[in-house]
Amino acid sequence: MNAQQLTASRRDKDAFMKDHPQSPLSPEQQAAFDGLPYYDYNPALDLTVRVDPVEGEHEIAIETSSGDVRRYERYGRFTFTVDGQTVTLTIYEAPHGYFLPFADANAGVETYGGGRYLEPEELPGGLFHVDFNQAYNPFCAYSDGWSCPIPPAENRLAVAIRAGEKLPQVKWMEVE
Repeated sequence: MNAQQLTASRRDKDAFMKDHPQSPLSPEQQAAFDGLPYYDYNPALDLTVRVDPVEGEHEIAIETSSGDVRRYERYGRFTFTVDGQTVTLTIYEAPHGYFLPFADANAGVETYGGGRYLEPEELPGGLFHVDFNQAYNPFCAYSDGWSCPIPPAENRLAVAIRAGEKLPQVKWMEVE
């Protein structure tokens, strides 16, 4: 996704958050909503990666923000470099497709403390498109009424991923 497409996608997301009845925001928050905070487009974090199949135990139980447990299948792992550091993440299979929950070094500071999500796109030849510019906060970042998977230890990074949605520290979050 290029910068222009990303801007259009973000505009659509902001419209959903402000106006849609299924928005995670309360009606009062929707009335005060003036947009989500995002990092600038970062082409270095729009990746095509080779995913290596997971060896050993494939099933993983991932705890949610409400204390429930959801089961996923580890699909594969990929390695990439960000800010000079080599890191590895695991992609999971979910009923709706591929799922990549992760938390970066800025979790709780610049990004949501409970982590962010991506849906990687499978490409031919064992490759995936992983665009961190599309990283988004789960609905539980905006309201306590949601149950969101918490990224497991294997997907917690010691490096910052400065792409995608930021921590919503804005006035409309304080409206009740």
